[in-house]
Amino acid sequence: MVERETDIAELIARYNVAAPRYTSYPTVPYWDETTWDTSRWTDHVRARLSASSAQGVALYVHLPFCESLCTYCGCNKRITKNHGVEAPYIDAVLAEWQLYRRLLGPADVPISEIHLGGGTPTFFSPVQLQRLMDGLLGGCNVLPNPSFSFEAHPANTTEAHLETLFDAGFRRLSLGIQDFDPKVQRVINRWQTEADVQRVMLDARRIGYTSINFDLIYGLPLQTLQSVQATVTKSLAMLPDRISFYSYAHVPWMQPGQRHYTEADIPKGKEKLALYSLGKALITDAGYQDIGMDHFATPQDALCIAAATGGLHRNFMGYTDRYSPLLIGLGVSSISDSWTAFAQNEKTVEAYQSRVDRGELPVFKGHVLSSLDLQIRKHVLDLMCRGRTTLDVSMEHAEPILRRLKPLVADGLVVVDDMHISVTATGSSFLRNICMAFDIRLHEKQYTEPLFSSAV
Repeated sequence: MVERETDIAELIARYNVAAPRYTSYPTVPYWDETTWDTSRWTDHVRARLSASSAQGVALYVHLPFCESLCTYCGCNKRITKNHGVEAPYIDAVLAEWQLYRRLLGPADVPISEIHLGGGTPTFFSPVQLQRLMDGLLGGCNVLPNPSFSFEAHPANTTEAHLETLFDAGFRRLSLGIQDFDPKVQRVINRWQTEADVQRVMLDARRIGYTSINFDLIYGLPLQTLQSVQATVTKSLAMLPDRISFYSYAHVPWMQPGQRHYTEADIPKGKEKLALYSLGKALITDAGYQDIGMDHFATPQDALCIAAATGGLHRNFMGYTDRYSPLLIGLGVSSISDSWTAFAQNEKTVEAYQSRVDRGELPVFKGHVLSSLDLQIRKHVLDLMCRGRTTLDVSMEHAEPILRRLKPLVADGLVVVDDMHISVTATGSSFLRNICMAFDIRLHEKQYTEPLFSSAV
């Protein structure tokens, strides 16, 4: 079937609505907490561990501290220049992990993935990061070919950081660049130079890191076609293995730092999509493969291989090259996933540390997935990771899903052949909107206050 060519401005006007990023289903605002308690979560964790023996457990550790506020940032963070917070926080994370270890029993826990996110993981000294990794891995069984990665600020990442984490098994790092333009850096208060990035790249390659990602953002205040072209071109010249080129999420009601600039400073609609189209063209012309949503990788990178072989997965850490049945989130605000249930930790450092000090798992809310949730989750993952899915005609809500897909078919975003749904080339820029057609909970419960950033 030939895709219908609809004017892009028309599509933007129609689909530029608030939409989830679908790192989970159901998305966090639609979790049903009416029957939630911590004991239910621990039951799901125990049950899932047995399924993890071959594929392994994934650990996400949230390290929330930053020395300065990047005004664009939507992450959970704590701004401080007091590095005395490092040791107590690492103590709390390791104490939380010991609570899980007691829950999981005496057997060695099989570890397949570890990701350190933030905040700024490289806010922490190499000594504290070494202590963290020793505590996490002690008594565990690291499976062959693990995926250990961390996020790094190019301006404060030292050779000692890189060597310490490499010795602990890390082979991947993600550098938060966002934009090289000084005007953009000034308004978002995010400073790093090309020399900073080149230094980290050279050190990482010499030490032996095999996969380096650049985070770039389009739609930031004061960005222009010229500045995006310069940033992407400079990034490509440094030969990263992966590039995450994703949309700025403007949510000032949740992140007051974003009020540092005005709506007039932010590219919108057709202007914003032009930034993405330019950046994507530059990246793909350089030989990178388009992976899922907003991710690109060289053909030899594990993420690209996973996409080609059907192994690509998406969770709260973003896209990964493998599926881990159990994801345990450690640290403030981290989210855990047993596939059949979600749990989120306390969202302030004080509440988190207080719960751990009392010997309690610091989860404060969660969601147990229904059988329908699990079916919808699979469809959302298939669309996000493979660009296609197949509905079961007997599935509850199949008819309203197909009805909601009709205008997307008419606009050339998806093709529906019987019960087989495929995302078109045009539709790949509107994946969030396509997944919304499957989002039963979103359509059943409409909120009046804003929850998500715009899809385009």
